[in-house]
Amino acid sequence: MVKITAYGVRALEEPYFDRLNQYQFTCNYVRELLTHDNVAAAKGADAVLVRGNCVVDRQNLQQFADWGIRAVFTRSVGYNHLDLQAAADLGITLARVPGYSPAAVAELALTLGMTQFRHVNLAAEQTRQANFTISDNLFSREIHTATVGILGAGRIGLAEAKLYQGLGAQVLAYDPRPSAAVQAAVTVVSLPELLAQSDIVSVHVPYFPGENDNLLDAEFLAQMKSGAVLVNTARGELADVPAILSALDSGQLSGYGTDVFRDEVALLGKQFASLDEVPNPEARQLLAAYPQVLVTPHVGSYTEPALVDMIRISYDNFHDFFTTGTTSNAIRVPISKAD
Repeated sequence: MVKITAYGVRALEEPYFDRLNQYQFTCNYVRELLTHDNVAAAKGADAVLVRGNCVVDRQNLQQFADWGIRAVFTRSVGYNHLDLQAAADLGITLARVPGYSPAAVAELALTLGMTQFRHVNLAAEQTRQANFTISDNLFSREIHTATVGILGAGRIGLAEAKLYQGLGAQVLAYDPRPSAAVQAAVTVVSLPELLAQSDIVSVHVPYFPGENDNLLDAEFLAQMKSGAVLVNTARGELADVPAILSALDSGQLSGYGTDVFRDEVALLGKQFASLDEVPNPEARQLLAAYPQVLVTPHVGSYTEPALVDMIRISYDNFHDFFTTGTTSNAIRVPISKAD
């Protein structure tokens, strides 16, 4: 019987893993994300399942290979936490979940955007301090009179676009390769046009290390409509935090909502005694900017439908691999330069 060690499995998630285990795998659940310190939990397993922010570098992959583990899969869509070249060198197959309930992240992105757009964040903070005056800062437009820009119109971006359309907003999208479904549903425009016209810009682009780091930089923000809201539920590495904070100070942005931040592995799953103890300086700056900045701890995909999809597809990936030697969701690894 195939034994799988799964890292980053919350107690709440275990019943779902058990209920969806139609292939009768033997599962070893590890609460913590994979690090160098707990890699030994996988010893004796046939395969490993990780999630985003697990440390799947050459050191850990070498250890897995030494134990005869040939399948290391992630239950996430993104896979920038996996060392593809090391896996190729060691003969380890990597696979992912190509998609899960797109409504999960789309709903959170809309919630962050609408909370900033209607100034609910400012109003809630004000009344929390027993201040019931109605300041100019709380004056708002209505979403059906506004334009929303979706940057990256994949399954999640399209799902969010349809949610905003249901509220009556005009929706624009920019994607270098828009699908027929996107072109049929929304108005596809150039990036400069989207930024100039949108009252809310929601980002859903994948992160490519070394290619689009700090995509949301000063130049990007300067092209946005003055006073617009920016939402990032994609990857923290896309955000130039100093530039975003500067745009908030100048009024170029009226609000920023994010579910992601750089170096998440040092933060997620941990509770700190105070803001000063948060080890990530960018995270500290973003948290200190509340309520203009809303930060959630990467919970966009933390919904029941999304979890079920992640587990079910991961189990299918393992079943395919151990019965046929491959899976359709295998991640294509780079060819070594030495070859």
